[in-house]
Amino acid sequence: MTSRALPVPDGLDGMRLDQAISRLFGLSRTAAAAIVEAGDAVVDGTPRPKSDKVSAGAWLEVTLPEPQSEAAVVPQAVPGLQVVYADDDIVVVDKPVGVAAHPSPGWTGPTVVGGLAAIGHRISTSGAAERQGVVHRLDVGTSGLMVVAKSERAYTSLKRAFKVREVEKRYSAVVQGHLDPLRGTIDAPIDRHPHHDYRWAVVSGGKPSVTHYDTLEAFPAASLIDVRLETGRTHQIRVHFSALRHPCVGDLTYGADPTLSARLGLSRQWLHARALSFVHPGTGDEVLFESSYPDDLRHALDILRD
Repeated sequence: MTSRALPVPDGLDGMRLDQAISRLFGLSRTAAAAIVEAGDAVVDGTPRPKSDKVSAGAWLEVTLPEPQSEAAVVPQAVPGLQVVYADDDIVVVDKPVGVAAHPSPGWTGPTVVGGLAAIGHRISTSGAAERQGVVHRLDVGTSGLMVVAKSERAYTSLKRAFKVREVEKRYSAVVQGHLDPLRGTIDAPIDRHPHHDYRWAVVSGGKPSVTHYDTLEAFPAASLIDVRLETGRTHQIRVHFSALRHPCVGDLTYGADPTLSARLGLSRQWLHARALSFVHPGTGDEVLFESSYPDDLRHALDILRD
């Protein structure tokens, strides 16, 4: 354990305690929240809840856990994980549902990086030990395409490309009801939900978040839509369509109808990362990868069509 004490910088004035600790010490929000909940964060001599706002100049004392070892990624075979493309710079995978992108506190299931290690893919050493080579993520409950960097130049190039929005990410989703208009853009800021951990919400002052959509097919109770993300916030598609009262079918976390989910045989949100396009970091060529719907989503779609 390492203890640190310092005044809250002016730039963090008014920020949640867990967010301030995350920014100050380069931790994930989950790790920062765990520190606060363990009583290892004290503001002006008093432990505070993680949602408390900090003031500039307040005296912050934090006990930091020992950093994770470099062996955070454990090779583990992942059934259903398909390598779509691989070369010396990148590996593109089709991720099945129930698989996380990388290890994280509290997650004991399979991961993309562990699955790649198990089949002999050496990936970039850039990034935190548990998520080396990871340049973007998909939710555990979302299937589809992910690219992972194998070389250091690929990691740097792809991280920049995602940051400046040069990567095109296309998703297919089935949402409840019918969108009005049938084609449009959702421009609404997203941040952590003010009252529920592990959920996100449209909130004033959140991070800018832009989602473009187009209705492809309409059913009596739902719609199949094509989604293009301009930004890449956590749970962005799920949060945006839930805010419009058209949650992804099967997404009980964000308000989906459990009766409809059961009728379609869904145990997760109907959401699939269908296409990924970017400039290859080694060749400079534009590359496009596509993925077909997995069996559970195809089955649900067949029921809706019938």
